[in-house]
Amino acid sequence: MDFRPFTISVQVAFLATCVTFLLGLAAANFVYKMKRGKGVIDTIFTLPMILPPTVAGFFLLLTFGRNGFIGRLLEPFGVSVVFSLSGAVIASIFVSFPLMYRTARGAFEQIDPNIIHAAETLGFSKFKIFWLIKVPMAKAGILAGTVLAFARALGEFGATIMLAGNIPGRTQTMSIAVFSAVSAGNRDVAYMWVAILSMMSFVMIMLMNRWGAGDKKSG
Repeated sequence: MDFRPFTISVQVAFLATCVTFLLGLAAANFVYKMKRGKGVIDTIFTLPMILPPTVAGFFLLLTFGRNGFIGRLLEPFGVSVVFSLSGAVIASIFVSFPLMYRTARGAFEQIDPNIIHAAETLGFSKFKIFWLIKVPMAKAGILAGTVLAFARALGEFGATIMLAGNIPGRTQTMSIAVFSAVSAGNRDVAYMWVAILSMMSFVMIMLMNRWGAGDKKSG
């Protein structure tokens, strides 16, 4: 049995979540502090969550393909995102980012603004306020967003197959392996990957609920 789709999926989800974690926190903090135009920026950041996965993959192809804006910039360096592991990571980042962003933003908005104002009065820098006050106080929401982003990246299919393709041993994730197995009439392999994905999703939801319950008790 070829278990490479498992290792590829975990690798892609981990790398995507690391990037999404930082981008999501930065975007959430940026929108949280905005005074004007918040609705427009929020819509742009949330859009990948609403777009059909194949549409998201199409936009990524237009951007990172050989004739795309970023694709043309990378071509002189011999870097190609299409049909590569990096393409799978980029696709997962694109679709999981809104989950991290919206969850973190919601957590930031629950913080008492008087605490932030008090820290500013005491001379705390914006960097210290973010990492020493906002992030610890929004810990439960940030953890939940991280788990959701990882789960979304782990199960991503549409955008990944559009940008990274279905190359066994290189870009074939567990979700794509399910599609390939069903297409080939290999139900046993499909059942196995479905069971693994379902079990991992169940565990992640349990962890998210446990962290949320722990935060409520501590509060």
